[in-house]
Amino acid sequence: MLQENRTLITELYLVGFGDLHNFNIILFAVVLIIFIMALMSNDLVIILVATCKSLHSSMYFFLTQLSLSEVLFTSNIVPNMLRLILAGGGTMSVNGCITQFYLLCAPTIAQCLLLAAMSFDRYVAICKPLHYTSVLTFRLQLHIVMFCWTSGFTLALPIDIFLHKLQFCHSNVINHFYCDIAPVLELSCSDTSSVKLLTSLVSMPVVLLPFTFIIATYISIIFTILRIPSNHGRQKAFSTCSSHLIVVSMYYGTLTTIYIVPTGEHSMNANKVLSLLYSLVTPLFNPIIYSLRNQDIRRAISNCNIVKRKTIFSHVY
Repeated sequence: MLQENRTLITELYLVGFGDLHNFNIILFAVVLIIFIMALMSNDLVIILVATCKSLHSSMYFFLTQLSLSEVLFTSNIVPNMLRLILAGGGTMSVNGCITQFYLLCAPTIAQCLLLAAMSFDRYVAICKPLHYTSVLTFRLQLHIVMFCWTSGFTLALPIDIFLHKLQFCHSNVINHFYCDIAPVLELSCSDTSSVKLLTSLVSMPVVLLPFTFIIATYISIIFTILRIPSNHGRQKAFSTCSSHLIVVSMYYGTLTTIYIVPTGEHSMNANKVLSLLYSLVTPLFNPIIYSLRNQDIRRAISNCNIVKRKTIFSHVY
């Protein structure tokens, strides 16, 4: 039997935003500024919760883990994106490309589970307020967080292993600014049916089950809030959930649009814009939304600054 000679590809070429030659510097500056702001705002949330005792509760503990996942997710994509913007495209090894997807997939799974954990926190706080401290103990919080992160890196590992077994011998051009699974599979000359099946088996539960759980908890929360007799009490109860609802809507909205809604070649630029929002703008907006709509965080920022000033002056004088 004659066997077709194939030249195996070891490097992939990412187009990035190659069609924006005249705006590369402007786009680079904008992306860099947003990237720095996203890192600083998420790091601020982590530092505030760790140092301010008024924020030592399960809701803010889960929020720090969400911020940590955003930092890992964004740091995995944006530095190489900046390189592609300046160069008008660039190469990446196949192994590096697959590793980037793994480090993209693991925090994404962890985020879905963390958002479900935060909805459970709001459910207990509003529907079972007398049992809040006894149910959401620090031990349980640690177990939930460990489960979220372990699930993220464990469930993404089989996909990564299967991708490493693929061979690439067709075109090596990816019309994107990071290595997503769909364009990578399109370049493979191996049988990708097992990878696609495994990806579906992993992605559907980790996206749909947490989302279904969030909807179920908020149905119970809404019924509980409606039974509160005073308008002020209802508004106060709903305000504790509004930030989480906005973040969930933004996260699942962009995630669904990018990975579930079919995308043709004609809408690749639109897909890039949505991916840019998902990988850069959303990580910036999440801590801002929680800070602007949460009096505890705003109060902690001012109080911690006051404490810091008092400590500095005590050392000086």
